[in-house]
Amino acid sequence: MSRTRSGLERRTLTVSGHRTSVALEPAFWQELAAIAKSRGLTIAALVTEIDAARPGSLASAIRVRVVEGLREAVSCRAG
Repeated sequence: MSRTRSGLERRTLTVSGHRTSVALEPAFWQELAAIAKSRGLTIAALVTEIDAARPGSLASAIRVRVVEGLREAVSCRAG
């Protein structure tokens, strides 16, 4: 893991058998790890799932998935 000048954390993962580097804000890495743990997956396995269904950039698709996960959590608590 390395940090970019903009404060993003860059991590290298194996996704669908290929090494790739993704830069996200630390809060997104933390929530992504929590989602993966709750599903019994590694971060790489969850990112592989996200990659298979993404329409745009991988980093954007990960952020969207994290936001969806947070919305689901709020919805479950509310209701």
